[in-house]
Amino acid sequence: MFGLFSKKSSKTGEAFAFSDLAIDMHSHILPGIDDGSPDLDTSLQLIRGLQELGYKKLIATPHVLWDMFRNTPDTIREKLDLVRKAVQKEGIDIEIDAAAEYFLDEHVNELLAKKERLLTISGNKVLFEFSMAYPPFNVKDTLFEMQMQGYEPVFVHPERYSYLLRNKEFYDEMKEIGCTFQLNILSLSGQYGKGVTELSHHLLKKDYYDLLGTDLHHSNHLALLRQFHTGLFPAGFEFEGRFINNRL
Repeated sequence: MFGLFSKKSSKTGEAFAFSDLAIDMHSHILPGIDDGSPDLDTSLQLIRGLQELGYKKLIATPHVLWDMFRNTPDTIREKLDLVRKAVQKEGIDIEIDAAAEYFLDEHVNELLAKKERLLTISGNKVLFEFSMAYPPFNVKDTLFEMQMQGYEPVFVHPERYSYLLRNKEFYDEMKEIGCTFQLNILSLSGQYGKGVTELSHHLLKKDYYDLLGTDLHHSNHLALLRQFHTGLFPAGFEFEGRFINNRL
């Protein structure tokens, strides 16, 4: 499906063809709503940058982490409308949508208990994360409840949980219960450390990833994306049919 190579080569690999992905399904480009873009001007700069890389559609996924970012469908929709109007005014040729990145905490359990609608991508896919400091508690119970309500859990940047270097079987368990996996592209660049790169290679070799996301927060991420090349993937990695971004 994908030929994620372009004819332009770097010294260590061919330039990455973001245009073949078409859709970035994980970013923090809505202004002043989480730890991503602080204002509308920055949002427009980031959106222009992603459009120049070749993306045709961006799905903003602000954090819903109740201790820090108390985002709701209403607050997210308000910012989405603001950005859409600004993008149209500026003549930027790209589609903008929004969902959320849910931190699995008591608030999410409450939403599920009340059967309040979660924000999704591609119909029923719910992006989730949990603590990067310590292993999750009762995560499987929460994910089971999501699935019982018709959602497909998407485990975002699973490679960033460095403590799982000592417990890689956890990933097998997440796959067995039906989770979709999303790789942060910059995890392959060393942006998050050697252990994260090691885990991303491990999961790529197991063919666990279904989606690629930028997890774009700021201009430094954008600069790194511009330098990204295929030589950062494991040697011999085959792209054909691996990722479903352009089917979202």
